[in-house]
Amino acid sequence: MHRRDFIKGAALIAGTAAASLGNALPEGVRARLTLDTSRTITTIPSDFVGLGYEISSVARAGLLSAKNSIYVRLCRTLGSNGVIRVGGNTSDYASYSASAQPLSSPETGPGSVVNDWVLRDLGSFLEASGWKLIWGLNLGRGTIEAAEAEAKAVLAATGPNLFAFEIGNEPDLFPNREIHRKKGYDYEDYLLEYRKFRDALRKSIPGIAFAGPDVAMATSWVSRFARDEGRGLRLLTHHYYREGQNPTSSIDKLLQRDPKLAPMLAELQAASKSCGVPYRICETNSFSGGGKPGVSDRFASALWVLDYMYKLAALRCSGVNMETGVNQLGFISSYSPIGDDQHGHYVAAPEFYGMLAFALGSAGELVDSQLRAGNSNLDGYAVLKPDNQLCITLINKEPDLDAAVTIEPTLPFQNGSVLRLSAPSLESSSGLTLGGATVKSDGTWSADSGQRIQTSDGRVLLHVPAASAAVLIMKP
Repeated sequence: MHRRDFIKGAALIAGTAAASLGNALPEGVRARLTLDTSRTITTIPSDFVGLGYEISSVARAGLLSAKNSIYVRLCRTLGSNGVIRVGGNTSDYASYSASAQPLSSPETGPGSVVNDWVLRDLGSFLEASGWKLIWGLNLGRGTIEAAEAEAKAVLAATGPNLFAFEIGNEPDLFPNREIHRKKGYDYEDYLLEYRKFRDALRKSIPGIAFAGPDVAMATSWVSRFARDEGRGLRLLTHHYYREGQNPTSSIDKLLQRDPKLAPMLAELQAASKSCGVPYRICETNSFSGGGKPGVSDRFASALWVLDYMYKLAALRCSGVNMETGVNQLGFISSYSPIGDDQHGHYVAAPEFYGMLAFALGSAGELVDSQLRAGNSNLDGYAVLKPDNQLCITLINKEPDLDAAVTIEPTLPFQNGSVLRLSAPSLESSSGLTLGGATVKSDGTWSADSGQRIQTSDGRVLLHVPAASAAVLIMKP
């Protein structure tokens, strides 16, 4: 990215002089975010935000249904055209039967069952929310004939809101502990099976769209799949978790850089470019296995997911599906953006607030920006939106250090407001606000307050308290 020097000058935020704010932070971080709004890094799609579900969630009657009005509104609060992905480990144990009793089962149980009733509910949910669907078919223990019947039923229920089918969930892990295949099962074996399912489904359902290979860790499979199947795909798919939850899965680890993420994304970006097919992280969250209680369900996860989604976007990822709800083990995951007591009550959990902050500041052109913040855990991003707004998101993951960030040049954008994402502490599970407001019990949100700002000589100084984020929305 470009590095430029700019003429120094005064800056104001909410009527406070830059110098006085800087003096108020003798122990804080002083940083500089320089912008080049003439240079676009990538365009963040309007359907970037998504949620991911085990197929066992769909088998819970009434959950993903237009009649579940609060759940619909929670999704619409995140965006009017997101993407739901249904798959997970349980999809490779699940079955479809038109009139059987639906059954939500963990992977260790008898296997989830979906019927026409729950699929029609899912179709009504997609209509009400405006979201699209990626659906995973059973490759692990299923048959081609069963996949054809299920795909036809899903298509009949969801129609134009069906984006693509995946064949198998995390096939690179099939030989682990010989879960679905014997040891030695490799990419070539998977490709052979995939093509058998693909050909039968194409013959049975003309025009059917596919995504894949939906791997857990074997990024090289995606590169090879792009070469072998790219022309016939709508989407390349991969999963990501910081790690499997364990005693060392801490807030500090979650908020620090994951050394394996950038190389993985760079390889996915190259695979996508090689075949002209976008890639999506279609199953993801903090720590796998349902998340780490006391970490994945705390305010720290809101700051993590906000920064994580921008990092994906910066490497031209087309979207993300944050796992939520009942997991493959049969309980509601700690990392769920939407809290669920399994008795019909749904709330915006901490991670939801980070996703909402991203939704407010993205969906436009991510532009060139360079943040100089020393070794501090601070990140910043800038987006030009189609409505001629400049949105700047600053994320301070330092637990104790406030930050004073000089932003320049901001011309021709001279006026705006700041929406702050905050909570009492990184460990908080309640008391979260965005723009001074909580997500209401009916699933809606609107900002209560936004600090007004104005520029001075084309620059702004923004105070970002420790363990918080700020979304600066500027207009010409």
